[in-house]
Amino acid sequence: MNKVITVMDAISHIKDGATIMMGGFGIVGEPHKLIDGILEAGIKDLTIITTDTAWEDKGSGRLVTERRCKKVIASHIGTNKQSGIQMNAGELEVELIPQGTLIECIRASAYGLGGILTPTGIGTAVEEGKQKINVDGKDFLIEKPLRADFALIFGAKVDRSGNITYKGVGMNSNHVMAGAANMTIVEAGELVDIGDIHPNHVNTPGIFIDYVVGGGK
Repeated sequence: MNKVITVMDAISHIKDGATIMMGGFGIVGEPHKLIDGILEAGIKDLTIITTDTAWEDKGSGRLVTERRCKKVIASHIGTNKQSGIQMNAGELEVELIPQGTLIECIRASAYGLGGILTPTGIGTAVEEGKQKINVDGKDFLIEKPLRADFALIFGAKVDRSGNITYKGVGMNSNHVMAGAANMTIVEAGELVDIGDIHPNHVNTPGIFIDYVVGGGK
């Protein structure tokens, strides 16, 4: 099945107020063409779920800089000054989640789990308002799954049916997010024909992918 569409056809599914998971780590493994498409389309009031908000002029950070986001759920915002400025001014809601917890909450959604147990955050501000449970004498926080309307991810090599191979840290969050959204769109660094990726090299099977945006950097 050929799932390849244009960037703007892909972006046409996204409306104001959507919740979007954005794969990548820093700017590595981020879907830059799809981010460009969101900016070009004027989509706003977004909630983005990402490991970090990159830089002010690069990657997902541009969505913050151009004030397209109403909320950010991330582990780190320090490399993007606009994230802190807007947060302190009350213009951007920021929810900080430890990175391991963030990824596991996304994974819980992808796998249909009711949540995760983690000791991370016990005794800190992270535990405020959250349910705790004791297991064998040790306290854990119950963290709920994270799900999005859309997951926008990037694959180093993608075939036309959506089978993906990642490269380096590009695999950090992209493969987990692929299964945790109502619609997943992958941007291909290199677009290849079906059968050109050996089955043993497929990191994310195409069954998790709704649409593919064509190759090129």
